[in-house]
Amino acid sequence: MMHPAFEAFSTSILSVLDIAGTAVFAISGALAAARERLTILTFMFFAAITGVGGGTVRDLLIGAPVAWMHNSTGITVCMVCALLVWFTPGRLWSERAVDWFDGMGIAAYGVYGAAKAIAYGIPLVPAALMGIVSACMGGIFRDVLAGVPSIIIRPELYVTAVALSSCSYVLLTTLGLSTTLAAAIAITAGFALRALALIKGLGLPHYRK
Repeated sequence: MMHPAFEAFSTSILSVLDIAGTAVFAISGALAAARERLTILTFMFFAAITGVGGGTVRDLLIGAPVAWMHNSTGITVCMVCALLVWFTPGRLWSERAVDWFDGMGIAAYGVYGAAKAIAYGIPLVPAALMGIVSACMGGIFRDVLAGVPSIIIRPELYVTAVALSSCSYVLLTTLGLSTTLAAAIAITAGFALRALALIKGLGLPHYRK
């Protein structure tokens, strides 16, 4: 049975973010498989684990039904995205396509994860953290499976951009902004920071002994 708070939440514009975030994450996962020249089934697996991995961890932590187990839309989107990448000539994807699609995904999922956590009665600070978990875990799973350094430990800003997206949404809605406006501002801010980090190589200072 759907949680009453989530029933109202799921009818809002925020539900679109779930599909959008899942799609761009799934594409990034399939592109990682393409980079390694893997099989079509592996494309689908990479797309699925990247697309719904973070959301699965989030749902388990906040006590919500795991979304893709009760609604096939998300996992179907992952399969479609995997096929899209499989049948698209590799020359059409830039070398950094994974990073750009991932950047769009973290901005959308940072907001969606925080919003869903709030809808399930999670306090504001843990809710913001759930946005970060939602946005980061799928990419971590993807990178581990691909055998490449995790995206969260690369030098340019990543978790910071997710935190900006997630925390901005929590703060703006707390201040009374509508969910639609708060989501639009938060997603734009998070993606803009990640894009700037990719273009300019921005990063936080590293630890020095």
